Amino acid sequence: MKLRLKVIFLAITPLILALCAIALAVWHQSALLATQQKAAIEEAYLASKEAELKHYVTLASHSIAHLYDSGRRDVATLAEAKRILASLSFGDDGYFFVYDMRGNSLMHPRQPELVGRNLYEMRDSAGNPTLQRLLARARAGGGLERYQWVKPSTRQEVAKLGYVVPMERWGWMMGTGIYLDDVERALAKIDAQQRGNIQKTMLWIAAIAILSALAVGFSGLALNISESRVADAKLKALAQRVVESQEEERARLSRDLHDGISQWLVSIKLQIEAGIERLSGQPSQQEEQKMRALAVFEHTAGQLNKVLGEVRRISHNLRPAVLDDIGLAPALAHLAEEFQHNSGMPVQFAAEGSTERLPEVANTVLFRIAQEALTNIERHAHAGRIAITLAGGADGVTLAIADDGVGFDAAGIAQHPKRGIGLRNMMERMEAIGGRLELDSSPGGTTVRAHVNKDVT
Repeated sequence: MKLRLKVIFLAITPLILALCAIALAVWHQSALLATQQKAAIEEAYLASKEAELKHYVTLASHSIAHLYDSGRRDVATLAEAKRILASLSFGDDGYFFVYDMRGNSLMHPRQPELVGRNLYEMRDSAGNPTLQRLLARARAGGGLERYQWVKPSTRQEVAKLGYVVPMERWGWMMGTGIYLDDVERALAKIDAQQRGNIQKTMLWIAAIAILSALAVGFSGLALNISESRVADAKLKALAQRVVESQEEERARLSRDLHDGISQWLVSIKLQIEAGIERLSGQPSQQEEQKMRALAVFEHTAGQLNKVLGEVRRISHNLRPAVLDDIGLAPALAHLAEEFQHNSGMPVQFAAEGSTERLPEVANTVLFRIAQEALTNIERHAHAGRIAITLAGGADGVTLAIADDGVGFDAAGIAQHPKRGIGLRNMMERMEAIGGRLELDSSPGGTTVRAHVNKDVT
């Protein structure tokens, strides 16, 4: 995977993880809120139904109060009470029922087939003793009881909330109830709506996550395209500078060969020809011509020595053999000595610490930076004193070239398209090996520092 794709992946992954965490938290809180809301609605609904049931039972008790309070227990009185209670109803499935305390059904207007039967041992589909629980509630003074019973309108067993009261003078248990399937359907509808809302919220979060990932991806792609264009432009500019540097180096080498070696060789050729001409002169003048030819050849030998020195200088500039033979510190000391001899500027060189463990490429880069810095000082600084320091430490090697010249505007030179080529070359050389170049210039002088880590490859 390319570095740019890794960067985009690392940018999208935390975003997706954060949105997933948010979605999980929202889902958890929504589910918890839905459960609490459902419980609150169910509690409020059942509370209202409980109050309603108590009101119905109170009305039913009042409707037969004149019979119950009369103290009579004859068959006619009891039958009249059952008739009145059977005539009372509310809704489609709201009715009153009467049992004696042994579990015998005495009155049931919606299920008359149960009348006269003993239902004490009757159990619902879950195995719970329905009548036993209702009778126990009545013996305790009456109240609410939740149980399962067959709903008359649907003939299905559903949950029912009943309210029973004892009628001790007659040995009855009278009560009524409401079926809770409507409540369960209402709560199920609310639950479905809440699940739908949660699902919509999750879909919105998923859509936001996808759009965010696409936005980051497209932004990264656009940035990559922009960076690629900038990189291509930089590469073209770098290639142009490389070509310009090569042409400049070739022009300098051509000037050195033409102005120095070529002219000296022409002069040597002419002097050798003149010496040969004198040696082939008249016999009478042979002794005198030999002396003159000898002087010419001695002068020619001196010029040959200069040519050899010039060849060594050019070769040294192209690739200093001393750098390979004796190391960086001696090569810099030799460079400082030669520069002082040729330019007349005093150069002080000092080396400290361990500087021998750098790779060959790092030694070459530091040496070239020193060469470039000295060339710039000679051309532009008007300096009176130069100091070169090579220091080795635990983290790497630092080369510093300082002068007391007039300085220059480093920012302005760096932005000028036709100036600062030497500085750019130094920076590019250091970047190529992972080093660091620092430049500090003021009217009081300039210092160039190049630092290379020891682990450079």
